[in-house]
Amino acid sequence: MSLTLNFELNDHDLAHFQAAAERSRKAAEGKSSEEVIAAATALLDRAHNIAMPDFIKARLLRLDDMIAMLRDEAWALADADKQHVVSALTYFSDPGDIIPDDVPVLGFLDDAVMIELSMRDLAHELDAYDDFCDYRAREAKKRGIDPATLGRTEWLDGRREELMERMHTRRDREQGFGYGYGRSSGYGLRGSGSYVRTWRPSSFKVS
Repeated sequence: MSLTLNFELNDHDLAHFQAAAERSRKAAEGKSSEEVIAAATALLDRAHNIAMPDFIKARLLRLDDMIAMLRDEAWALADADKQHVVSALTYFSDPGDIIPDDVPVLGFLDDAVMIELSMRDLAHELDAYDDFCDYRAREAKKRGIDPATLGRTEWLDGRREELMERMHTRRDREQGFGYGYGRSSGYGLRGSGSYVRTWRPSSFKVS
């Protein structure tokens, strides 16, 4: 037997999480990008083998994608783009969670909400990276290459530049219209209810 619950966060609720995110950014001042990334990775490590709702697992996978964007040698984000992603990860470098992670079932609920907000902020970055990973997987299969062994290659760089240009154009257009967070990516997963993703340097696995 399963139980489906839907809940909506109003502006007052979101303000609570945004205030928490701002506190985390201040707490993270002075930390290097590597420290922020390591802290977000540690959160995923703690989540392994813990029973949790599917919607939380799906968002933790999306956090894993944000980290992968920074670690993927072939994606090679420019410094400004990298900092934009790192800024979205600062909440996860603060040990003062709204809900402690060791609370059964709901321990990662606040993290899931913050990941959803980060997904909205990084919607164009995530879309571009998904397309890049899908392209790399398709082309690697055609060439008989393991995508995990690929770094920077000329044929990947061409597609990467196209996707980066699209990402910047969409982000600039959205900011120009003052849309703020942009659209939500939902679960952020291609396909309905699927946890299967094309290869990327991931650390979080869903069985």
